[in-house]
Amino acid sequence: MSRFSPFSRSPSKRFAQPVAEVLGRADAFAPLRAGVEQIAAMERDLAQLLPDYLATSVEPGFIKDGTLVLFAAHNALAARLRHLEPRLVTDLQARGWALNALRIRVRPQSVKEPPQPKQARMTPAGAVALHELSETLPPSPLQQALAKMAARHLKRS
Repeated sequence: MSRFSPFSRSPSKRFAQPVAEVLGRADAFAPLRAGVEQIAAMERDLAQLLPDYLATSVEPGFIKDGTLVLFAAHNALAARLRHLEPRLVTDLQARGWALNALRIRVRPQSVKEPPQPKQARMTPAGAVALHELSETLPPSPLQQALAKMAARHLKRS
């Protein structure tokens, strides 16, 4: 028994569609479409007005009663935005945005997974060559590091 209705399209024929296209199909989505377009326009303006390190970590929210809510990735960026607030409000008003103030909120971004530790692989022949090289060098930090690396890789093989 299939989990899809016999009257629905087959799942293999479905494809991703742009949000604007989906929202443009019905008048019921008009307010939502206007909100999406407003946020996209605000993102473009903020990207032009803010320094690069801020623009990539700040997301616009909604405008209510003349106050724009901006979401910063962490407290340090929020503090920097508060210093830029008067100039930013003036610049946004000059671009036609009807706002009088900013409200800055902190919305932490999801934590990225730390990179996996390197798992270097060395052939037994390479480990032997590295060990022989370390024996020919005079005592030094380089000689010790090469001997340690060779010993670690010789132990594995």
